[in-house]
Amino acid sequence: MIQTTVIVVVTILAILFICRYIFRELTDPCRGCASKECKGCTRPKRVAVVGTQGIPAQYGGFESLAEYLVESNSNIEYTVFCSSKDMPSRPTHHKGARLIYIPLKANGIQSIPYDIISLIRAMGGYDTVLVLGVSGAIFLPIFRLFSRAKVVTNIDGLEHRRQKWGKLARWFLRLSEKVAVKFSHTIISDNKGIADYVVQTYNKESELIAYGGDHVLQSITLDKQMQILEKYNLTPYTYSFALCRIEPENNCHIILEAAANSGIKLLFIGNWDRSEYGRDLKSRYAKFSNITLHDPVYELDDLFVLRNNASRYLHGHSAGGTNPSLVEAMFFGREIIAYDVVYNRETTSGKAIYFSDSESLSKILTRPSVENKTLAELAHKLYTWDTIRNKYEQLL
Repeated sequence: MIQTTVIVVVTILAILFICRYIFRELTDPCRGCASKECKGCTRPKRVAVVGTQGIPAQYGGFESLAEYLVESNSNIEYTVFCSSKDMPSRPTHHKGARLIYIPLKANGIQSIPYDIISLIRAMGGYDTVLVLGVSGAIFLPIFRLFSRAKVVTNIDGLEHRRQKWGKLARWFLRLSEKVAVKFSHTIISDNKGIADYVVQTYNKESELIAYGGDHVLQSITLDKQMQILEKYNLTPYTYSFALCRIEPENNCHIILEAAANSGIKLLFIGNWDRSEYGRDLKSRYAKFSNITLHDPVYELDDLFVLRNNASRYLHGHSAGGTNPSLVEAMFFGREIIAYDVVYNRETTSGKAIYFSDSESLSKILTRPSVENKTLAELAHKLYTWDTIRNKYEQLL
């Protein structure tokens, strides 16, 4: 009985590794090439991007990253895996990148099978697979078994620490993160706080690459800016501005409480009706005459004008590494008041103003705002898409 079991196990393993060899040979990106020697090879590198809703980018840090990566003039052919549920127009190509659609949503619980199916379809024919996030990382051991591709994973902002997830989801995300770190050839951290966490938790170095934000800069005449401000019933430099997903870890309740207590005029843009947390805040604070709670705004011209004419920007994110919205705000040289966590201090190089609760924020808000051109200089130095794209291409 034991001998039979051993023979069966050995036979299965042998078949598995034979299949692995055949699959890797058939899907080798260099299959058919006269020489396997890579030195001097001129064919484009083939890179698959997994883990975004897709492009053209509509909203989100990873989507914007994919959007500006594929603008590359380098010798790279990109394929971006997209959600057919989130991208109803479904173009086949965008800015030269090939788009492949998966019939699932890219966020929520569906993000796990969405990423896994994307990885399965990316097993063959690519030199590098760029994985954005860890939702489907549990599949990476199998992917590595069958694929020759280099795996580069951006582990995002420690998803397992977000309050919106339950215990089981947090456990799974922590496990996925661990698998991603172990089975990726290269790990990308978007913030020094994340890079330090990876070293302390997994004893592994990662590449530090943040996000770009200069896409928010638009050329808009003063007359057009005044028209847009009038649409929102605003005048220049008389209001504070906040923009984010309405989630507990973004401390929206602290910002709203401080605005109510201080009496400052606040425009707060977010998806208020998507969660019980948002709906509760909306019912409590919409009645304040100095607070305007606005639904999401996606028009780049409007967002430019709202940021450019605000007296200050309020940023409550407590998780997520380098937050794209904070990077974007830095380009305007306004006063930035950010929640006091290592990620925000690292992103702003300690040059912003920081708060820890509604009381400390209320005190800050009673003071006159002051422009902060140092933050704009930092943004132009560290967070342009040309800079970010070049760093990614060196890895890809």
